[in-house]
Amino acid sequence: MYSNFALATNHQLDNTELNYQKCIITGNWTMIISFFITVMCLMINFQFDFQFSIPVQIGAHVATIIFASLFKIGYVIRCIGVHGLGFKIF
Repeated sequence: MYSNFALATNHQLDNTELNYQKCIITGNWTMIISFFITVMCLMINFQFDFQFSIPVQIGAHVATIIFASLFKIGYVIRCIGVHGLGFKIF
């Protein structure tokens, strides 16, 4: 139930459950987007470094740190939603 990426239209949720469900969805999307951006930055930094200028590589290094941190923040948001719905396994 808690691996959702969009709100289900056929479920009747009260306001608290709806907010926790939105936390799960927001956390999931934040993790997915930041994961792909982090991988893209790592590819710029290490795999295709000869094709990019030094300023772009510096920006990719900084972006790697920022988006890896956003991944962790997304996981925390997701855990808040899962815990709020009563699940004990994250």
